[in-house]
Amino acid sequence: MAASAAAAPALNAAFERKPGWGAWLFMAPLLLWLVLFVVLPTLMLIMTSFVERDGLGRLVYNFTWENYVRAFDWKWLKILLISIWYAFLTTVICMVVGYPVAYFIGRSPDRFRTLLITLVMIPFWTSFLIRTYAWITILSRDGLLNSFLLSAAIIPEPLGMMYTPFAVVLGLVYAYLPFMILPIYTSVERLDGAMIEAAYDLGAGPVRAFSKVIIPLTRPGIVAGALLVFVPSIAMFAITTLMGGGSNPTIGEVIQKQFTSARNMPFGAALGTLLLVLFCLALWLTRARGREE
Repeated sequence: MAASAAAAPALNAAFERKPGWGAWLFMAPLLLWLVLFVVLPTLMLIMTSFVERDGLGRLVYNFTWENYVRAFDWKWLKILLISIWYAFLTTVICMVVGYPVAYFIGRSPDRFRTLLITLVMIPFWTSFLIRTYAWITILSRDGLLNSFLLSAAIIPEPLGMMYTPFAVVLGLVYAYLPFMILPIYTSVERLDGAMIEAAYDLGAGPVRAFSKVIIPLTRPGIVAGALLVFVPSIAMFAITTLMGGGSNPTIGEVIQKQFTSARNMPFGAALGTLLLVLFCLALWLTRARGREE
């Protein structure tokens, strides 16, 4: 007993040992990548948001709050709220559709899991733009879906599905559904089946076992999937431009146009910085809630 007590501090010290130069050397490529492609671009974005521009769109390095004051105009706040609503709908639909799929894959026999995960990953084998244009072909007035419905005499005339909120949300769900399935699958794969059996043995029905045991144990995957879908959905502009047609612009489209056709980089940088603050706030709230639970 005394020997075990004496060995405990040494064991704890071994686990708490600080990384040496060799560990930092292995981490150097990752740290360099983060500095070059994350930290520096973010600092440049924030700095640009506080400068002015001249009549030709060139940057004038005079400090100003005007870009942020303009960003809080109701015109832009309304677009931001529309973008948040689209992202929220996308996240909810991906969760409702993706959770059963992830649970089925996670509880499947080992010999089938690789195949099922491969089927989930197949969309990534094709270019993102090709997949988006494929949906345009399917949903257009003379596309595959309308042709089928007309030939089956289900509708009297073609439906206007393109350039609507429905098309935008559908495109976002299709693009980000795998990002919801994969984190939940990871949590389900680690789920201890004995916990579920214990719930049944104690008298819980399927609904109660699902809500009181399975959901809490897989909550980390749910939260990770929600963040992976919600955050990029707000700033996505390719899908909303191609499938929304600009009828209901999103904040991602506005930022993209400020950096291109509008030639107003400071205002676009201010909108991007506000989005970054929003993302950090969402992440902080999620982490704080996780610690409380």
